[in-house]
Amino acid sequence: MNSYPPELLTQLAPVMFVGGLDPPPASGKTTDPFVVLSHRLREALVNQRKVAVWQPEKKKTFQVVPVDKDVRFPPRRLIPPEHPDYANAHSPLSPLTPSSPLYPDGLIAPIWIRKHTRLVPSVFVIFMRLFEHAPTSRAPLETAEVDREREAEERRRDTELCAEIAARKKTVSERGVKLTVVLLASRKLLDDPSLDGRLTYIRRQSGLDPRAALFVLSPVSQSEIGDFVRSLQEALYEPAIEYYTNHSKRVRRKRNRHSQVASSYPITQPIGSAPSRPLRPEGWTAFIAVSELSGRHYQDAYASLAIMFGSTAILPPRTKRWAEAKVLADCINLKICKLYLYNNEHSLALAHHNSHMRKFADFSRGWGIGEETFEFWSWLARQHRAFAELLEHGTRSTLKIPTHFSTTPPSHAAAAAAVQALESGQRGALELEAMRALGLNPNQALQHPGFYYYMSARSTERRRERFFGRRQIREGETTTAPPPGFANEQKVDHLALILELYTRAYDLFKAYTPKDAHGHGRLTLWIAYRIAQTYYESGKFDLAVRFFERIAKTYRREQWDSLLRPLLTTWYSCAQQMGDMELSVRLLFEMLGHGLKTQDDDEDSTQEDLLAVLKSSVPSSPEEPLLIDHSESEPILQTCAVFWRPDVLVGEPVAFQLSVSSPTGVSLSSLTFTSLVIHMSGDMPTITLRNSSLDPSAELPQVQKVELDHIMPSGEDDKEVQAPLRFGVGGTIVFCGTVSCEMPATVKIEKLVLTTKEGNWNIQIPLRPLSSRHGGAPYPRWLSSFDPPTYIPVRRDQYSSVVVRHRPHKVQVSVTYNAPAYIGEEFPITVGVSNQDDKEMEMIVDALLQPAELDELGENYIRMGDERSTSLIKGVSLGTIAPGVSTSMILYLSSAGAVYDRVIDISVQSHREMPATAEEPESPQSPKSPTQSRIDRDETIRTLVVPSVQPISIEQHAVYMRSLKSQPGLADLTTYEDSYWDDGDVGEAIVTTTIACTAPSGIIVDSIALTKQDGRHAKIVDSALDQVMDDFLTEWLTGDEFCDRCRISLAARDDLPEGQDIPPPGSYELTWRRILPEGGYSTPATTRFSLPTLRPPRDGLIALLDVPPTAQLHTPLTLRLVVRNRQPTRSANVVVHLETDNSDAFIAAGLRNGRLPILLPGAEETVLWRLVPVECGFVRIPRIRVADRRTDPGAEGELQERIVRIVDVRADERREVKEDGTVEEGPQLAEPVILVLP
Repeated sequence: MNSYPPELLTQLAPVMFVGGLDPPPASGKTTDPFVVLSHRLREALVNQRKVAVWQPEKKKTFQVVPVDKDVRFPPRRLIPPEHPDYANAHSPLSPLTPSSPLYPDGLIAPIWIRKHTRLVPSVFVIFMRLFEHAPTSRAPLETAEVDREREAEERRRDTELCAEIAARKKTVSERGVKLTVVLLASRKLLDDPSLDGRLTYIRRQSGLDPRAALFVLSPVSQSEIGDFVRSLQEALYEPAIEYYTNHSKRVRRKRNRHSQVASSYPITQPIGSAPSRPLRPEGWTAFIAVSELSGRHYQDAYASLAIMFGSTAILPPRTKRWAEAKVLADCINLKICKLYLYNNEHSLALAHHNSHMRKFADFSRGWGIGEETFEFWSWLARQHRAFAELLEHGTRSTLKIPTHFSTTPPSHAAAAAAVQALESGQRGALELEAMRALGLNPNQALQHPGFYYYMSARSTERRRERFFGRRQIREGETTTAPPPGFANEQKVDHLALILELYTRAYDLFKAYTPKDAHGHGRLTLWIAYRIAQTYYESGKFDLAVRFFERIAKTYRREQWDSLLRPLLTTWYSCAQQMGDMELSVRLLFEMLGHGLKTQDDDEDSTQEDLLAVLKSSVPSSPEEPLLIDHSESEPILQTCAVFWRPDVLVGEPVAFQLSVSSPTGVSLSSLTFTSLVIHMSGDMPTITLRNSSLDPSAELPQVQKVELDHIMPSGEDDKEVQAPLRFGVGGTIVFCGTVSCEMPATVKIEKLVLTTKEGNWNIQIPLRPLSSRHGGAPYPRWLSSFDPPTYIPVRRDQYSSVVVRHRPHKVQVSVTYNAPAYIGEEFPITVGVSNQDDKEMEMIVDALLQPAELDELGENYIRMGDERSTSLIKGVSLGTIAPGVSTSMILYLSSAGAVYDRVIDISVQSHREMPATAEEPESPQSPKSPTQSRIDRDETIRTLVVPSVQPISIEQHAVYMRSLKSQPGLADLTTYEDSYWDDGDVGEAIVTTTIACTAPSGIIVDSIALTKQDGRHAKIVDSALDQVMDDFLTEWLTGDEFCDRCRISLAARDDLPEGQDIPPPGSYELTWRRILPEGGYSTPATTRFSLPTLRPPRDGLIALLDVPPTAQLHTPLTLRLVVRNRQPTRSANVVVHLETDNSDAFIAAGLRNGRLPILLPGAEETVLWRLVPVECGFVRIPRIRVADRRTDPGAEGELQERIVRIVDVRADERREVKEDGTVEEGPQLAEPVILVLP
């Protein structure tokens, strides 16, 4: 931005003149409090705002200019006021004045802004001292005459102060500037009651405004001074804005008036009526600092300038006025971009900047200053640099550059979600992520300042290229006049300017690149390469080499060969200029690997330069070989090792080929390689190939073949072979041989060492036998025919090594078992192992029970001997088995839980120790050695799928019976004892258990027992097993069923929540054995299953009828009816009816119709009848009807009878139970029947 006037770029603010605050004396410190106050006020006012380009804060602050109290303003007219033509005269800066820099079109000039920021204020603040008498001791006899003299002195001094203020008021009022006076007084004077009268007098006599025109300040602390300055600016900010608004309106009226007057004259360009005339009010808008209004005015001004530039009649190209207008347009563009950035509208700022460059690039082509001129690129570089500096100013303050890339690459799912979000019209938080996933055009996304410094440097490079092209044309044409600006361009140090821009861009790219943003720092390396290239062009070769060394490491590692090739060429030129021979040799070898030529039209140029360096120079250390490492770069020779087979057995030979090829772009025929050393893995001997082709002029075939014979680790010395080591353009030498190994190993060619000697140079080049550094390389090939060369492609992954394995062991593994396995038993599986080999071996068995989702608790397990595991049993030894010997062991599988197939992997590992050879070293082998173990190992695996079934199926159901036992009384103390058991409320449960045999082979039951687990709510009374145990202990075949009935007493206690099941009070334990096919039995197994959970039904209002099953004729019997109210909250009003008939077989004595006492919840009543049978046989008892009388909520005063269910306790079995535990209501049973015997 230094090329632009600062007045056109800085952020303006209302101007405040401050007078009466003299600078502190240079002699030293002073004790006068008013001098100290003046100094502090001056510092606070001046330092509260600095002139800067970037100031986005919208605060009510002023640009304070310290002046003298009697400062004079610039004249408003060119002639004095007493001149007769004063009314028609104009100011020196008026566009109507021919000598004005704004003449004739009114374009803003820096001097115009300088006038209104340094010479003309919007408010004028004067600090003055208010007179007060010196503090003296007053005598007691002083009279009122002395007081009158003091008051007269104060009035005289105040009158003089008023006259001074009035004079200053008159000068500022002529320009519409507000005058504010700050009177400095002591604290004692502030407490004087006469102060208010003096201030009123001063304001009236001096003509000050009644608002914000007079302040009084006493010596205060530094913090209070800051508060005073802020309050002063807030009070004067509105008058300042009003001043600039009125001035702007006045200028606009003048412009319109002059435009109308000028339109009546037939001139092509009326003075003051150019389209850019609205530029003057925009200056006032900028002072006011209203961003939205400023932006609109700046855009209007920019549009007016664009119209002016579109007409060469208004602004002829390459004129002084044209240059000033271009500068003004550039500055307005920066102003507009800055206002956009203030509001974080990054895309709008960048769009306007790009639009400005495109628009004026089009103008430049019309002016004859297109891309072929250095002026165009100079202007474009200045635009990029100014924008970068603007962003740099902003980032030091409040501007945040958006991040447009993610540290992790977006997935396809993220990209699809981004597309869907954009297509559906969703905007907001998803928009940024969507654009990141889809990618961004860098030209449409605001980037950090380093990118625009980089663009400026690139434009400067093109500026330099165009200038040198023009200078060459100029040197050939001596008669043609130089183009405009050519002389000034010759004085420019282009390379220094390019270095400055690239360096700033490089520093900013490093600062803005995240540490974990992989792949986003390559442009930083490219800028570093451009810096090195610029150093090279400027002759600073040592600095260029430093950059090349750092950049080349990354380019080699990341395989950016397209960028590395031009770097190597320039690097070699620097090494030549520096005279560094070793560096030149290294670079020439690397250039040969990349196929680079020092001369474009000569394929022998690179090797000729290398030979010239080797013959004409001496290395720095002739005694030590020069090692050239091509591990990360492209090697001078491409090598590829191929083994015919991926694996072989011990002692079996396998063929291999080692292909060594030269690059196709350059020739290596003149280079004499002394030897090629092949290093193989392990104990393989080293093969040294000596060059047998010493004639450099001999013709070289495209493919050469060298036989290496058979290679094996025999402990002999290294092997030497004579072979041609000269390569033509794209030539290949194929080294063929076979290899074998007596121990298991992985055999491969680890490295090659190529040696060349020339003069005092001894150079060693390590090579790696790799196919290529690039993933797109073709498949390796096997040379099948030499004449003509025919290749077979090798299409497998592991082609560069061969695995030598032991011969497989002849071990036979058999598995036998009787499927299926029964749940609950240890199922035997016989594993047989037979050694069919000719050597004895040690056998080890591993067993793995595959996990299953259904076995979450780990109930299944396997067992071998004393070892047991739910998953893996490892290392069960079978001992040493001689040849032809067989052995076996039993694996037990225990299945529990659900029925599904169990999967078992059985691994039989055989190993034997190999005898040590005489050549074997005594020291232990390294971990990387192929002979890492003398133990021959093999493994045989069998996978079993064992089905499982349940040997026993269980079916259980329960019925519930009520009890006739009476309820204990409330005063019965036995109910509070823990051992008390009351089953009268709930009754008993009868559980029937049916046990069926489902085992396919049958089982034999050794024992069956019902284990009692009595609880607080249920206990077992008896079971059928107590009498018929022996009937169960027999062989059960498939389909056999056995039944047991168990009687359980139930008791209701308070700790049982309503609706909760009662835990089972016992379980069955069945011990059984499988019946084997040969008639025997397996090991015992135990199956356990519990009784079902119990949920006894709950009664409401019920009637229980106790009737004897038989009776004697004419013998009285007792009929008992128990009415119980088990409703939790409702009482019962029960009536009982005994309905007799003449045809009844009984004579009844007892209650016929009657009402029982009110039954409270939990209460019961018993009704007895005496019956005498008069007939024999099955006869019905008289009909009994029980009803509950209650009043329904809907019927007022009417009693409704509800029939109460009567249950014959002889057939009381309740099975159907509702979910809430209540009894399923059924139809009323028929009258009970009694068998009457004679």
